[in-house]
Amino acid sequence: MALDLAQKTYIEARLANEGPSMALAYIFWLALGLVSAHRFYLGRPGSAVLQIISYLLVIGVVWFLIDVYLVHGLVRQKQEEVRRRIAMELVAGGTQSVTPA
Repeated sequence: MALDLAQKTYIEARLANEGPSMALAYIFWLALGLVSAHRFYLGRPGSAVLQIISYLLVIGVVWFLIDVYLVHGLVRQKQEEVRRRIAMELVAGGTQSVTPA
């Protein structure tokens, strides 16, 4: 799928509006990490529930601390999913040119 520069710019603009925020993900991790808010925010409810359950064990605390390193990659992965979805919408909508605002 070859996109022109205007389409790539359009995708990045939509990603900024629709995609997850790195700062907000870390705020959720720091402020509400014990209820796994950052994982729910990033669309990972399964691991969020497992993390909450594991807090009853010592493993959950270690997992919470490890997430400080994992959140960055999780946000990037979610952003890439949004980027691909928007690109597919552009391709499915035809090869119409997107003019920058």
